[in-house]
Amino acid sequence: MSLISVDEALGRLLSDIKPLEGEEVPLAEANGRILAAPLSARRTQPPFPASAMDGYAVRAADIMQVPADLKIIGEAPAGHGFSGSIGPGETVRIFTGAPVPEGADTILIQENARRDGNRVTALEALSQGSFVRKAGLDFVEGQELLTAGRRLNFRDIALAAAMNHACVPVVRKPRIAILATGDELVLPGQNPGADQIIASNSFGVAAFVEDCGGIAVDLGIAADTEEALAEKIRKAADAKVDILVTLGGASVGDHDLVQDALGAEGMELAFWRIAMRPGKPLMAGHIGPMRVLGLPGNPVSSLVCSLLFLKPLLFAIQGADIPSRKLETARLGTDLGENDRREDYLRARLSRDEHNDLVATAFGRQDSSMLATMTAADALIVRSPYAPAAKSGEIVPILRLDSR
Repeated sequence: MSLISVDEALGRLLSDIKPLEGEEVPLAEANGRILAAPLSARRTQPPFPASAMDGYAVRAADIMQVPADLKIIGEAPAGHGFSGSIGPGETVRIFTGAPVPEGADTILIQENARRDGNRVTALEALSQGSFVRKAGLDFVEGQELLTAGRRLNFRDIALAAAMNHACVPVVRKPRIAILATGDELVLPGQNPGADQIIASNSFGVAAFVEDCGGIAVDLGIAADTEEALAEKIRKAADAKVDILVTLGGASVGDHDLVQDALGAEGMELAFWRIAMRPGKPLMAGHIGPMRVLGLPGNPVSSLVCSLLFLKPLLFAIQGADIPSRKLETARLGTDLGENDRREDYLRARLSRDEHNDLVATAFGRQDSSMLATMTAADALIVRSPYAPAAKSGEIVPILRLDSR
C-alpha cells in the first residue's frame, strides 16, 4: 500500500462519522461536554426593569434641575420589590438588581445624592433611563443562545444557569480503549529488564483522550504474540468501546503483528502508512462499529498523530466542530535542509526577535523517541513534501502545541 497524504488520510478517517447519542446531565457536570441540541432561554433576563446601581429610584422629570429635594417613601432591596407606586417628588431607596418601582424611570446613584432622614437631595440631573437595566437586556425567553456541537466552557455554564436550565443535553462521552504492544515495555514504577523500556505512550494518549472529552479505557500491554493481541482486541470489542487505539506494532518488522491480529478479528482497513514524519506507520480501520486507530510506537510519533488524527476523530464522533489545523506563521530561527516526500513536523521553541516577530527554532535532533524535546517544544514547524532548503529568517507555517 503506497503512502497517502495527511489530508487524504484525515478525509478517509472522518468520511463516515456519525455522532454518538445524547444524554441529559446536571449542569454541574456539563463543563467540557459537547452540547447535543440547541439551548434556548426559559426566561427573560432580566425579567423586569432592574436597578444597575445602589441609589434611589426617581422620575427623571423630578431632577431635571438640581439640587432637587425628594421624599423617601420606601425601600427596594434585591429580591424584594417595592409594591407601591412613585409619584411626583417621591423616591424609593433601591439596591442593585431590585425591580424599578412603578412610576420611576431612572436611578439616582447614591454617590450623587445627600440623604437626611426621610428626605434625599439629588445633586446631579440625569436623563430618563439612566442606570436602569431594561427587561430582556441580556436575553428573552425562547431565544437560542447555545448551539449544538459547542463544547461547553465556564462562560456557557453560567449562561445556561441564567437561562434556567438545571440539566442540559450533551453527547455521550466516547470510550476509547488504549492498547500498548511490545515485549520491550513495562509499566512506570516497575524494574525493566536489560532489554526493556518504560511504557509512556499509553499514559500520554489517555491524558490526550480525556483532554478531548473522552473516557480512556486502559487495556494494558499486550505481548508480541497473535494470541495476546487477539485477547486484548476481543476485550475491547466486548467492552463496546467506540474507538480502539493501538500503540506500536503496525510497521513492517517481523515482530509487528498488530495489523495481522486486527485483520484476523475482522478489521476492514481504511488506510495504512502516511506520507508524514513522524508517524508514517499510522493505520485506521474498523471492526464492526468499533473504529480502530493504530498509532506508531515511538512516543513522539504517537503524540503527534494523536494531535493530527485522534483529536479530529474524537471531536467528530461527539458532533463537535472538527478542529482544523490552525497554522500560523513564524520566522525560522535556524537553517533547514530540503525535505523529502513526507510532510514533516519539527518540534520547535517559539520566541520573539528584536522586532517582536515570532521566531520558531527547531531542535537540532528530531528523533521520534525523544519525549523531552516534545515537552519542551511550543510548536511544530510544518514542512510540505519536497520543501526546498530554508534559511534562518524565512517565513514558515507552524502548528502550536497545547500549553497543558
